[in-house]
Amino acid sequence: MYISSYEMVKKAQEGGYAVPAFNAENLEMLQGIIRAAEELSSPVIVQTTTPTVAYIGGTMMAAMVKTAAEHASVPVALHLDHCASIDGVKAAIEAGYSSVMFDGSKLSFEENVRLSKTAADLAKLAGVTLECELGKVGGKEDNVSAEASYTDVDEARSFVKQTNVDILAIAIGTAHGFYKGEPKLDFDRIASIREATGVPLVLHGGSGVPEESVRRAISLGMCKVNFATELRFAATLGVRRILSDEKVIDPKKYMGEARDEVYKLCKEKIMLCGSAGKA
Repeated sequence: MYISSYEMVKKAQEGGYAVPAFNAENLEMLQGIIRAAEELSSPVIVQTTTPTVAYIGGTMMAAMVKTAAEHASVPVALHLDHCASIDGVKAAIEAGYSSVMFDGSKLSFEENVRLSKTAADLAKLAGVTLECELGKVGGKEDNVSAEASYTDVDEARSFVKQTNVDILAIAIGTAHGFYKGEPKLDFDRIASIREATGVPLVLHGGSGVPEESVRRAISLGMCKVNFATELRFAATLGVRRILSDEKVIDPKKYMGEARDEVYKLCKEKIMLCGSAGKA
């Protein structure tokens, strides 16, 4: 079943768990994600970055995910992550994405509000979920790179009121990519922003955050948790393991191993998010 991400995260907000959002780079990663979600009866969001869209094509990715969703026993959404342009938002909607993120976090507050409101209006006309970011999640992933700055509670309240955004990604001390040390998260900020805005909140930079920290963040109001770097790492390890045998030349063998590694990791993250059995 192919649905919008808002339906999933709103239900998660009411149920006190989070929907896992997994970045997919190819068919095998998509297959591993869906298999894990079906086995644990979890709703799932499949995500792509803008470089992945440039590599595969938005229409092609949407077609793959829609086909997988039509044959899946669980609800599936397709989300474009960290899109920094209105044209990119339009293209994703036209391609068939059920959820998009407009990321104006590098802009001034006023400009972020203006463009996020434009993106929200476009998304609502199309029946598509819109996620926006306020504050800056640090680190680097694909073309996303920033120095972290925490989301201000009062700005979050004003931002949501002015833009009418569906879901809000906030900066609480997480970062994209792998961590060099244990992240120091501002948990009080999660509860304050949840109280101030009422909208479902998103935890970016979930790869490598200690499990107890993820659980605590979810208990305080995070309704969607993003995982990307760990999935790439798992898939690549699987490929390297098989290709250590120089006689292997069949892509199905090494890409199948990548799919299996993604599947195993996604099962762990679904359990961590508490979404098993919530489909």
